[in-house]
Amino acid sequence: MLFHHLVISLLASLRLMGVLGGSVQNPFLLLPPDTHMHQQAVVNIFLDCYQAYKQFAFPHDDLTPVTKSFFDGRNGWGATVVDAMTTLAIMGQEELFIEAVDFSSKIDFNVSHTSDTVSVFETTIRYLAGLLSAYELSGQKFPALIEKAKEVANKMAFAWVPGTSPIPFMNIDFNTSIPILENSVISQAGTLSLEWFTLTKYSGNDTYRKLAEDTVRHIAQLPAPLPGLAAQGLNPSTGKSVGAFVTWGSGSDSYFEYLIKYARLTNTDDNLFADTWATAVDSSLKRLARTSTVGNHLYLADQQDDGTLRHIGSHLECFHAGNWMFGGRLLDNQTIVDTGLELNEACWNTYASTMTGIGPEIFGFFSSDGNFTGATPTAEDLAFYEKHGFFLYPQAEYYYLRPEVLESNFYAWRVTGNRTYLDRAASAINSINKFLKAPVAFAGIWNVNEADSGFIDDTESFWYAEVLKYLYLTFDDPSHINLDEWVFNTECHPFKAPTAKAVYGSGQVIDQSSFGPFKPESGPLPAVSPAVKLPARPT
Repeated sequence: MLFHHLVISLLASLRLMGVLGGSVQNPFLLLPPDTHMHQQAVVNIFLDCYQAYKQFAFPHDDLTPVTKSFFDGRNGWGATVVDAMTTLAIMGQEELFIEAVDFSSKIDFNVSHTSDTVSVFETTIRYLAGLLSAYELSGQKFPALIEKAKEVANKMAFAWVPGTSPIPFMNIDFNTSIPILENSVISQAGTLSLEWFTLTKYSGNDTYRKLAEDTVRHIAQLPAPLPGLAAQGLNPSTGKSVGAFVTWGSGSDSYFEYLIKYARLTNTDDNLFADTWATAVDSSLKRLARTSTVGNHLYLADQQDDGTLRHIGSHLECFHAGNWMFGGRLLDNQTIVDTGLELNEACWNTYASTMTGIGPEIFGFFSSDGNFTGATPTAEDLAFYEKHGFFLYPQAEYYYLRPEVLESNFYAWRVTGNRTYLDRAASAINSINKFLKAPVAFAGIWNVNEADSGFIDDTESFWYAEVLKYLYLTFDDPSHINLDEWVFNTECHPFKAPTAKAVYGSGQVIDQSSFGPFKPESGPLPAVSPAVKLPARPT
């Protein structure tokens, strides 16, 4: 009955003739007196990690905090420096920021420094976005950053192959400029638009924008398993969907995230982006939204190729709560905002329920109309579920320094002004200090419900770019990086946005009958497990 009312409310508000755009951020935010203490605690964690990286891993990609060495998982271009650069700027660490700018301005992006191929998605959201956002945050003082952004984008542009489709291939051999001809997923192909649009803004070359935007247009207008919810798989050679899997989680997540963010960053008069996002939300409430039998926690199930619902959630997927708050405010749709806040409660519950106060990678739910999770819960799992309303998914009990729960908590604070979200951020900082302190710096852990499960010996650059930036900004002056003035990419690099329009979207869900029947291809999809590069757990 809950979802019946939600869907009716959403449809009623969507079908208004014209949707007035609302401001995203609450204009009356008041910070309590202990704010600076928590913010400084975040700075201390960041500097501890960054100095350890400089001592043991620079100029490589990642610090390995247990073995006190390095790992080059992003082509050896110094991912931590480039990804951390905007956090340094926002935290006011001027000396370290200038040092990072100098390093980034000298990277040779023409060749990979490892034998790995180059991920267009990861290189865009970390390197390209880091360069562009740092340029904006510096007041456009360092044009060398734009030159490097063009250099890396020009190499990635070979992922779009003439005579195939508007969908880029996922990976390229930078040493030969030849893409790897394999299937892709919508999160890889459809999460380039914010960055490539911004590069056009500063380079004057509209080809960058057109490549990325045409990709999103193509995906949005493909026949889909559910209106607005594109199938995860793509064949760049044909431009068609592969399989019928639907999720807001890994492999699809940031495609949906960018639909509404692109509408805001560009202020485009084309309603396709905002309307496709709103249609995806509408379909999600109708088909994917479920509540757990214990705790009544709201989550979005996955839909399998055969139409079966899989009742799981993930840390990666928890971005959806903040994204729905952002989009709901932009469309002035309180139903979407409230649903985002409810999704956020379920995600935070995965933190509040564990022994460490940190949430796991994947978690399972049981609903009144289904309990398929793809796993066989143990008696211990079932007992945990009966107490907390979810269970830790087998082999995914770890925390890999993910940001998404704290990201949505940040949005909840900035949108509502409810100090509960400040308390939660402070709780996360305490848990980080208590359970994630490694031999050097901080590290992920193998089981969030054990006091001493061991550390994961890799610190991905998103720890600096996302987790610590979202925590810092939660306790920062709300006028700094105001959500009505900046739009974050999926790696938490902010891009300067124009003054908001009065209206976003048409106020209508999209009738997708004109797209034709959904007839996907079959074929293998790339690995999109939540942590493809997760190092092996010591035995």
